Order: sequence, then C-alpha cells, then structure tokens
Amino acid sequence: MSWGTELWDQFDNLEKHTQWGIDVLEKYIKFVKERTEIELSYAKQLRNLSKKYQPKKNSKEEEEYRYTSTRAFLATLNEMNDYAGQHEVISENMTSLITGELTRYVQELKQERKSHFHDGRKAQQHIETCWKQLEASKRRFERDCKEADRAQQYFEKMDADINVTKADVEKARQQAQLRHQMAEDSKAEYSSTLQKFNSEQHDHYYTHIPNIFQKIQEMEERRIVKIGESMKTFAEVDRQVIPIIGKCLDEITKAAESIDHKNDSQLVIEAFKSGFEPPGDIDFEDFTQPMKRTVSESSLSNSRGEGKSEPKFGGKSKGKLWPFIKKNKLMSLLTSPHQPPPPPPASASPSAVPNGPQSPKQQKEPLSHRFNEFMTSKPKIHCFRSLKRGLSLKLGAGPEDFSNLPPEQRRKKLQQKVDELNKDIQKEMDQRDALTKMKDVYIKNPQMGDAASVDHRLAELGQNIEKLRLEVQKFEGWLAEVEGRLPMRTEQPRRQSGLYEAQNTSAVNSCAQDRESPDGSYTEEQSQETEMKVPATDFDDEFDDEEPLPTIGTCKALYTFEGQNEGTISVAEGEMLYVIEEDKGDGWTRIRRNEDEEGYVPTSYVEVYLDKNAKDVYKSLQKISE
Repeated sequence: MSWGTELWDQFDNLEKHTQWGIDVLEKYIKFVKERTEIELSYAKQLRNLSKKYQPKKNSKEEEEYRYTSTRAFLATLNEMNDYAGQHEVISENMTSLITGELTRYVQELKQERKSHFHDGRKAQQHIETCWKQLEASKRRFERDCKEADRAQQYFEKMDADINVTKADVEKARQQAQLRHQMAEDSKAEYSSTLQKFNSEQHDHYYTHIPNIFQKIQEMEERRIVKIGESMKTFAEVDRQVIPIIGKCLDEITKAAESIDHKNDSQLVIEAFKSGFEPPGDIDFEDFTQPMKRTVSESSLSNSRGEGKSEPKFGGKSKGKLWPFIKKNKLMSLLTSPHQPPPPPPASASPSAVPNGPQSPKQQKEPLSHRFNEFMTSKPKIHCFRSLKRGLSLKLGAGPEDFSNLPPEQRRKKLQQKVDELNKDIQKEMDQRDALTKMKDVYIKNPQMGDAASVDHRLAELGQNIEKLRLEVQKFEGWLAEVEGRLPMRTEQPRRQSGLYEAQNTSAVNSCAQDRESPDGSYTEEQSQETEMKVPATDFDDEFDDEEPLPTIGTCKALYTFEGQNEGTISVAEGEMLYVIEEDKGDGWTRIRRNEDEEGYVPTSYVEVYLDKNAKDVYKSLQKISE
C-alpha cells in the first residue's frame, strides 16, 4: 500500500491532507498549552488558599495552633501547598516534554512538507514542459505535411497547364520537393519528441511521483506516531505525580488521625484556668430581728477601734460584696471629695521647686454621708484616668506585670516572660564569650586585629546582661508574689466573678483614680485610715493593691533635681526612668523609678523618649477625656 501507486493522480488532495495533519498537531499543542496554564492557575490558587489560612505571625491565631485539631489543619494547609507544587510539576513537564517538543517538530515538519511538494511540483512542471514540446512538434509536423500536399497539388496543376512555361513548372516542382523534405524532417522530429515524452511520462508516473508521494506518506505517518507518543506522555506526566499526591493525601489523613480531643480539652483548662477557688456558701442573714439599716460614722469608727468581726467592712461575708474593688479605691470613694486633684507646682525652675506649695488637704465630710452616697447613687465618671487605663488594656498596652489577668494566667505569662529573658541573657552571654575569645586571639596575635576594638562591644554586652538580669529579678519577684497569692485547697473559698477583666474598666473603680494626688497616693484616704481602724487581716484578703499606671516611654535626667515638695521625686543626672504621664502644659512630667517610687519632675530637667504606639494610645485617650 503506497500513496505513489494508489494516489498517483491526487497530488492536490495529498497537499490538503498533509496541511490538515499539521493543523491537527498545532491544535493539540494549543490544547496542551491551555492545560498547563490551567495547572499553573490551579496551583497558584491552591497556594494562595493555603497562605490565606496560615496563622499570622505574632497574632492570636498563632496561639490557637497549639491544639491538635488546629495543628492538623495547619498540616493540611502545608500538604495542600505540596499538592499545588505537584500541579506545577505537571505544568512544567508538559511544557518541556510535549509543548516544546511538538513545537520544534511542527517547524521541521513544515520544512519537510514544503520540500517534498516542491519536488512534486517541479516534476509536474517538467512533464508539462515535455508535453508542450510534443504538442509543438506535432503541430509543426502537421503544418509541414499540409504545406507539402499543397505544393504537390500546385506542381501538378502547373505541369498539366500547356500555357505555363517550362521554367514555372520547374519552379513549382522544386517547391513541392522542398515541402516534402520539410514534412519528412518534421515527421522525424515529432517521432523523436514523442518517444522522449513517453519516456519522461513513464519516469514521472512510475518513478518520480511514487518516490515523492512515498516520502510524503512517511512524513505523515511520523506525524501520526508523534502525536500518539505525545498523548502517551500527556497521561504519563499525570501518572508520575500520582504517588506524591497520594503521599500528600496520606499525610492529611495522618494529621486528621492525630487529633486528640482529650489533649485539646486539657489545653483549654491550661489556657483559661484562673486559679480561683469556687465561691463558698453565703451566710444566712436573719432579718426577723430589728436591725439598724443605715451605717453611722460612729458605729463604723467604734467597730474599727474595737477590732470586732461584725462591722460593715470587717467581716468576711460582708466584704465579699465587692470582690473586685480594690481596697484603696473603695476607701477613696468613701472618704475623698468629688473634686479633681490639686495641680502640680506651677514653676519648672529649680529655684521655685523647693519652696513650692504643698498639696492641700481636703475638708472631710461625714463618713455616713459618703457611704450612703456610694451605696445609693450611680457612679459618676468625672475623671478619665481609670477609663484611659482600661482602654489602654483593650488596645494592647496592658500593665507590665500582667496584673489585669487572673492569677493562674498571670503566673503563666510571668513565667513565659522570665524564660524569654533568660534566653536573651544566654544569647548575650554567648556573644560575650565569643568576643572574649576573639580578644584573647587578638592579644596573642596583634597582626590579626586590635584587641581594644572589642572592648566597647564587651562593655555594651555587660550592660545589656545586667539590665536583663534586673528585668528577670523584677519578673521573678512578681512571679513569687503571684505564686504566694494563689489560693490553697485548705483556704476558705472566695466569691469571685467570671468577668475578671471588668475590674480594670469598671466605672466605680475609675472614679477612685480621680482623686489621686501628684505622688500617686490618696490624701483623704491616709487621714481617714487613721480614724477608721478596719481590721487589716480580713480586709486585705478581699482587695488587691492598686495596679500601677502603664508606662508610655522612658526619659533621661539631664540635671540633678532634689524633689523636696510633696508629689515630686528626686533624680540624678544621667538616670534612666519610666514616663507614666506626659507634660500637660504645666511644665511637669510624671515619672516612675520602680513600683514604689514615682512623682513629678520639671520637664526641662529630662529628655523624654515616648513609645510610638503608647503615645498614640495616650493621645487618643486624651481626646476622649476632653
């Protein structure tokens, strides 16, 4: 079966068919290209999907991934990322093994087809030329024969006419002979041309055209084989990644099987356990006997003086009515007047500070009137210091000692902070040891470097280590305090509320901050506590110490300042302190040295470095208060 013998006269149809074959090949190439684009797009979408649900760094979501279910979900996301990578491999292999290979083959196929059909057209043109030569020789032979016949007839006519001269007859005879000779020559030429044409025609249809068509047939068969191999490769590329995709799916199944509901339940306990004991039984109050409903100043004062357990604030069961109100805030509500604290000293000059005015004491009101007003009237939020503190906690600027958290959670946070600081100390010590070894090498081999060049860095590392150790001591102190305060099983349970964080933003608590003097104490509270001798043992058990104001930056003392007035604090030149209240235009800045020492210093005596985030929160709180 050969196209040369079977399709010897179908040159045009073969040309169309081979062109159609190339079009099919190009169509398949386009199909594979679109498939690779789909695979790339699918892989990209899978990666974006995996990235979208990945936990954000340093966010609350990252803490949630300690549970086995969320860890399994994270493993699923990672496996989906690998799954997407396999689709990228499919796209790359199809591009290199199919698209690129077929594109090069199509170019070669077009060149080969063009060459073969050029040879076919050349052979056709040659046979057509031979045919034209044969036709021309044939027409010339026919013409010469007709001319010879007419010349012979003319000679015979002239020879039969008696009136024609002998010379004319001879001329007609010679012309007839010439025409006969020309006819014989044309006959011979025609015969020769015919033989040549027949030979060329035989070679054309039995040799040249079959060879050319055979090459075209082989070319077309190679094209068919090539497209079949490409289709096999198309399937094989997919089959090669199936094991890896299967491993990804197996890992997802393994991650799902690793989910432990009991472990997750235990983690919930560790995350939210407050450390408080459940509330105890409420004592029965007998109202059948007549009782005096209002509390007088004399009865409360007498009860404090006598140290009994019956007064309003001395008994355990009565004190539990306000388990989240701090002691100094509650006493301030009962004793301090409803007016803002006195302003700090008016002058920021060093000469004016020692003789500045003292903070005036407020005139006391009857205690019974203050207590009745507290119990019957709604809280009046006429200051915003506690509101600012509560809002700052919501915005993430919580106290450094985590006092806004329940005991168990506070202990965990403090322990975590201590561990982080210890790691930082270890890093600094490792750097110091490395620099010390480097310095020893420089001392032994001065040509390698200057030993004095590392002294400055060693001094910085020493200072950093010392600062970090002080921080560790501070947090360890808070940790020891929390661990000492955690209730034991043998202690009497306290009545606590589940909404522990409400103590930071409570409206009643916020009012207590309004009567704070420049040194951070409550002037009326101190004077009233000398008169009201409430038993400290039971009362202190019910209320925590007041939390410090959050720091908004640091400052460096430019000059030495002797704080002799009430509300001021002494600082030494070059000392670093914490800023807890910015200058409000009166020339004074409120600073803190440690938990127990804070006060005002002239703003011109210090250089303030406010934290950007804390400063923005502080300004927003000031706008709210205005």
